[in-house]
Amino acid sequence: MDTNVIIAIVAVVVIAALLAIGGWWFGKSRKSAVSKSTEAAKAKADARLAAEAAAAKADASESAESESTETKSSESESPVENKPAPAEPAVTEPAKPVETKPVETVPAEPEAAENVPVPAIETPEAAGTRMQRLKARLSKSGNPFGKALFNILAKDQLSEADWEDVEDTLLLADVGAEASEQLVEELRNDARIAGQSDPAEVRAALKDKLLKLVGTDVDRRLNADKEGANKPSVIIMVGVNGTGKTTTAGKLSRLLVSEGKQVMLGAADTFRAAAADQLETWGAKVGVPVVRSDKDGADPASVAFEASAKAKEANADVLIIDTAGRLQNKSNLMDELGKIRRVTEKNLPVDEVLLVLDATTGQNGMTQAKVFAEAIGITGVVLSKLDGSAKGGIVISVQKELGVPVKLVGLGEGPDDLAPFDPEGFVDGILA
Repeated sequence: MDTNVIIAIVAVVVIAALLAIGGWWFGKSRKSAVSKSTEAAKAKADARLAAEAAAAKADASESAESESTETKSSESESPVENKPAPAEPAVTEPAKPVETKPVETVPAEPEAAENVPVPAIETPEAAGTRMQRLKARLSKSGNPFGKALFNILAKDQLSEADWEDVEDTLLLADVGAEASEQLVEELRNDARIAGQSDPAEVRAALKDKLLKLVGTDVDRRLNADKEGANKPSVIIMVGVNGTGKTTTAGKLSRLLVSEGKQVMLGAADTFRAAAADQLETWGAKVGVPVVRSDKDGADPASVAFEASAKAKEANADVLIIDTAGRLQNKSNLMDELGKIRRVTEKNLPVDEVLLVLDATTGQNGMTQAKVFAEAIGITGVVLSKLDGSAKGGIVISVQKELGVPVKLVGLGEGPDDLAPFDPEGFVDGILA
């Protein structure tokens, strides 16, 4: 082999060996440096943690000394334990009652919490004074139909045009065509109105005729107020949205509370999201519990069932169930209201179904009223917004059309503006 080739091979081997040794040495040096750096960082961290622990311990010692000093100072200020030198062991003993001072306030806190809602519970106006106040408001209202009738009938020698005005006034007051015709005929034949009319006699005649149409011999009491009423007595509120149905349910709860009854509300109007919240607001003001669903759009019948079960368990006097007022179609309405009544009666008999009508809608609301009457079988009518305007005749027509009495009337927006219907007070009010 050529000498130059051998020398070249030896040189390559030597260079490779040197490179390998150099790489090994560099790696070892780098690991050593990293290791030293890690150890240094760890030592630095340990030192910092130790310093923090020492500082915390010092703070704890200072706090303990401060508390001990405060305890001693409080002991020295106490007239009972202010004794000389031998009292030093007693310093730790009084420390216990000192520590229990905050505990003395604990019983006071629940008492305060219990007293917080008490001022929020309102005392509703008694039923006996409501109709008097509503009667006064009715007499001061603008243009009640009774006044218009009296002004016409008080004329001397009524003409045919005057009698037509009488009939038109009755129709505009929503008395209804049949009742208006009957009333005009009876007034024509009344001797107190024919010829030279005495205003006092005309008023007396008109009052007699109106009272006869309104009805004075009808039992208008709620079934819950009658002798031998079931307990709990169940009232289901029905009516289209916008008539004030949920508000009337809340006002009715106030009226019953004013009579000393224990009331519970059931929010079965799950179609309108705000209905349950609205009912809870009414109930909270007079301490009446409300049974509602935890979710929107729940089955209203299930809410009614739960409410009846809880009212029975609580032995409440009255359960008022609010229902949805939407009118999708007659069939759906009948099915839903019928189901609510059926499931409620699995726990309790339904004593009352009150139809809430907006008096200002007049004859326009009669068709809807008939649908509800057919769907669930109503036992009475609540006329909301009967503010003494020319629509007061709805009292006469609704009873004639539905065959059930008006039991309650509302004449305002106030929480106690709902009262048992008093025929004489009503007629006196519109003729005042």
